[in-house]
Amino acid sequence: MTITTTTSPAKDPVLRTAYQKSVAEYWNTNQQDPVNLRLGEVDGLYHHHYGIGDYDPSVLAGPEKTREERITQELHRLETAQADVLLDHLGDIKPGDTLMDAGSGRGGTSIMAEQRFGCRIDGVSISEYQVGFANEQAKLRGVDDRVRFHFKNMLDTGFETGSRKAIWTNETTMYVDLYELYAEFSRLLEFGGRYVCITGCSNDLTGLRSKAVSRIDEHYTCNIHPRSEYFKALAANNLTPIDVVDLTAQTIPYWELRAKSALATGIEEPFLTAYKEGSFHYLLIVADRV
Repeated sequence: MTITTTTSPAKDPVLRTAYQKSVAEYWNTNQQDPVNLRLGEVDGLYHHHYGIGDYDPSVLAGPEKTREERITQELHRLETAQADVLLDHLGDIKPGDTLMDAGSGRGGTSIMAEQRFGCRIDGVSISEYQVGFANEQAKLRGVDDRVRFHFKNMLDTGFETGSRKAIWTNETTMYVDLYELYAEFSRLLEFGGRYVCITGCSNDLTGLRSKAVSRIDEHYTCNIHPRSEYFKALAANNLTPIDVVDLTAQTIPYWELRAKSALATGIEEPFLTAYKEGSFHYLLIVADRV
């Protein structure tokens, strides 16, 4: 089955600034990141986000020979649990609805959304490598007629106004200006449509002076926003928060387990320090288009 989407021409090239080009280059060349790839190989769902929930301590206590395999499977379970929580908050989605995954990575959450709702999902990413990888995964799973990934800028997608029942961002907002982003989401969402965000954000009082938060920014070439900035930008663009959940305590076990893994990259300690000192929060925000 072929599905066509009416679009309006994007006003600018996909990569609009030198910074966006550098971010795209980072993800295009960071293709063999063992964390994302090894975890995705567990069941073919490739995520580009972190996990929530308590880990099973038995994964550390079993035979040494299979210890890393158990940790990898458990980290993947926690990342999939995070995506499930995001999808839980999208509201009443019907098979005829169209959703958008903004900053879709290797496509895992979009594929999970199709499995749950049976609807159409468009993922957008400024990484051509990620787009190609995700489209191949959708094809392998036989859902490429409903799940498609596009080389597009989420600040200016070119998709039709009012065409989305729901949009989500999963750890991608720290790469963009929030006011520009939410102006585009407000345009794309139908009246009453739903936006769900999971993100790391800095504590307004202490986060901007935190060495740990600065190290996270530097590691990922991103610009972590203060917590308050999300709510200001949402309010400025007719997006009204209806639920806010602090997931910080729930994500700390994930990072503690990852720090014990051979897949650790060295960024685990800054995350743990920032979360535990309170300079960094892991937040879920649910907002409706009004």
